[in-house]
Amino acid sequence: MAMSANEIEILIRESIPDAKITIRDLAGDGEHYAAEIISENFRGKSRVQQHKMVYDALKGNMGNVLHALALQTSVPK
Repeated sequence: MAMSANEIEILIRESIPDAKITIRDLAGDGEHYAAEIISENFRGKSRVQQHKMVYDALKGNMGNVLHALALQTSVPK
């Protein structure tokens, strides 16, 4: 069973409430997404740390229900 973009956004927002989140379904199959996440919580953190925050927010769904997620993270300008 695939995850919807809305489900992904809800999980991320629960852990990173200030995030501006844009999610695109890359293949139209509900399994391959790209997400752009902008949050002040990322400030001062490495790209690896930022991505870990997002993966942690997905609560173990990455690699299971959610097959692929291309991440782009940044802080607000």
